[in-house]
Amino acid sequence: MNGKTAVVGLSGGVDSSVAALLLKQQGYNVIGLFMLNWEEEGENGACTAEQDFADVQRVCAALDIPYYSVNFAKQYYDRVFEYFLREYKAGRTPNPDVLCNREIKFGPFKEYAESMGADVIATGHYCGISHSGGRHALLKAKDAGKDQTYFLNQVRESQLEKVAFPLADLTKAEVRAIAEEYGLANAKKKDSTGICFIGERNFRNFLKTYLPAQPGEIRTLGGGLVGEHEGLMYYTIGQRKGLGLGGMHGEEGRWFVVKKDLEHNVLYVSHGDESPLYSRACLATECNFIAFEPPAGEFECTAKFRYRQGEQRVLVKVEGDRMNIEFAEKQRAVTEGQYAVLYDQTRCLGGGLITRVNY
Repeated sequence: MNGKTAVVGLSGGVDSSVAALLLKQQGYNVIGLFMLNWEEEGENGACTAEQDFADVQRVCAALDIPYYSVNFAKQYYDRVFEYFLREYKAGRTPNPDVLCNREIKFGPFKEYAESMGADVIATGHYCGISHSGGRHALLKAKDAGKDQTYFLNQVRESQLEKVAFPLADLTKAEVRAIAEEYGLANAKKKDSTGICFIGERNFRNFLKTYLPAQPGEIRTLGGGLVGEHEGLMYYTIGQRKGLGLGGMHGEEGRWFVVKKDLEHNVLYVSHGDESPLYSRACLATECNFIAFEPPAGEFECTAKFRYRQGEQRVLVKVEGDRMNIEFAEKQRAVTEGQYAVLYDQTRCLGGGLITRVNY
């Protein structure tokens, strides 16, 4: 034992479970802490949180560590879910997981862990961290396919103090192998997908319970009427599926969303020609930088505009909490409400909320 206490955020999944195992092997006094962020049942009447907490209990029994549960449902609703609804109502496509990290996991959760005497606060995120000279830098994970720095771009540098990411140098396959080797009950548990509070539920049905749908026209950029949409909030830029335009000009997959006109409640689509999707620059606000001081004037780096995307060369100019980002090559389907996240080789420099796209 090294005499230090590590509080690990346990979700019931294999990643956070292996993070706890690794810290115990390093000699920490490990405590598991389960967060309840959402209290409603799923479509089948089952509460996934109950199932996840049962997995936490089984893992902690196998690791012989204590565990606790803490309820952040009110904070989550106030700080994350209401934002999610506001953004959809405004016609944007939000990323609540980014906000959840800043407002819950590295906010109230971290504060609660510190109140328990934590010397180290750890999660099962696939990313790395460097604590040096009083600065806390966010680093990319070894497993490029699982790297989650994109979702942490809004976490403030001060929130990363005392934080550890035990999975930084492991691939997903290696994590599962470790879990199997030590007989963890969730070694083969399926990864959670989608937004945490929606889970496996039908997205449109979920959204309808909170925001009334407003059907309207689907038109081409030339003005031609081609169909009716169920509500602009259900569509995102670049979307191909679910438009209900099959049989027109050939296969349905050739149609895609290019623009949303909130004022007139019109969804604009294109057929075949993807050029309207490509933009040359964007404006990002609410900028957050992590162990990085933007230089005066312009600077070059790489950026991602959605999670599943390779890094793109960009030219950035920061003015206050806003940054203008010019793309070295035009980018497809850059979307308002998502985040522009900056990188310099192995480091995540932070990011900002995309509020305007320049075509």
